[in-house]
Amino acid sequence: MTPDPVVLSWSGGKDAAMTLRRLREEGTPVAALLSVVGETGHSHLNAVPEPLLRAQAEALGLPIHIVVAPDDPDGYTEAMRSVLQGPLAPYEELAFGDIRLEWLRVRREERLAEAGKRALFPLWGADTHALAREYLRVGLRAVVTVVDLDRDGPRLSAEWLGREVDQAFLDELPEGIDPCGEDGEYHSFLFDSPDFDRPVEFESTAKPREDANRLGLGPAPAGS
Repeated sequence: MTPDPVVLSWSGGKDAAMTLRRLREEGTPVAALLSVVGETGHSHLNAVPEPLLRAQAEALGLPIHIVVAPDDPDGYTEAMRSVLQGPLAPYEELAFGDIRLEWLRVRREERLAEAGKRALFPLWGADTHALAREYLRVGLRAVVTVVDLDRDGPRLSAEWLGREVDQAFLDELPEGIDPCGEDGEYHSFLFDSPDFDRPVEFESTAKPREDANRLGLGPAPAGS
């Protein structure tokens, strides 16, 4: 029996893309994407602007629901409740690309339970080194959009912003950096995938400063 359709939490990054592939491999249909953006119009954590999130959804041939949520917990919870009990009410499960952060999994499960929903974690427990190799093997392409400059211990500098997550990137990662950025070391923007009907054209809107932790992104100009 075919599983019921689910909604996929879509950050715009590579882990969301891997989650989509895993769901489809398991035969679970994805009905829609759900992206949460801040008041600046960029996805939380990955800093992907709304126009590029919509371009990704179009390339995937999937509808997308974009929720504007403040950074404060109460505002975020209320915004999520509004969409989960509104346009996404017909769907009982929401899938996330988390891999091993137990506190984040528990928080997502609790928030969804309050809205009468369940959380799915198709990548949970995966070996991140194997997952990074799989990412390359299946032909996903992404660039680094955010680095954590305040992280204790090993970290990536602003020089890594805009780099493609390819084999050279993985080979050059400093010791102690998770290859998937699972501990928040970096976040990404997916611009091409075998699941896209075409690559998503984009441009960097500004060269990162040495103290910048995020890459300025925007759609490529028409005709470029």
